[in-house]
Amino acid sequence: MNPNYFLVASRAEHICEYCRAPEAVFNLPFEVEHIIPLTRGGSNDPNNLALSCRSCNLFKSDFVSAFDEKTQTEIRFFNPRRDDWTEHFVFDKKTGEIKGKTLIAQATISRLRINNDLQLAARVQWLKLGFFD
Repeated sequence: MNPNYFLVASRAEHICEYCRAPEAVFNLPFEVEHIIPLTRGGSNDPNNLALSCRSCNLFKSDFVSAFDEKTQTEIRFFNPRRDDWTEHFVFDKKTGEIKGKTLIAQATISRLRINNDLQLAARVQWLKLGFFD
C-alpha cells in the first residue's frame, strides 16, 4: 500500500477525487495517484497526490490533458488540489451522469471515461443505496 494512502484517503473523505465513486463499496482501497505523473516531472509531494478509483487511474494513466476538437487546443485535466469539483462538474441524479461545466471537466470526463456504461450503472445503484449524492 502506498505510504501516503491514509493521508490522501482521509483528505479525500474516501471518495475518488475524479468520478466521486465511494471507496466503501469496493473491496479494495482506492489508489494514490500522481496528478502530474512522475514521468512528466511530478513528485511524491502530498500536494501532487489524489485518491483515485481503479477505473479513473487506469484511464488517466500518465496523461495530464486532452485535445479538444472544438477549440483545437490541449486542455488540462481537473486537478483535485487546485480545482473545486463543484465548479467544474455537475451530477445528474436521474441518469447517474457526471457532466462537465468547463472544458477542463469535459476533457477529464472524456479521457477518464467517467460516464461509461459500467460507471453509470454503478452510480445509479450507489444512489439507491445512499452511497452517492
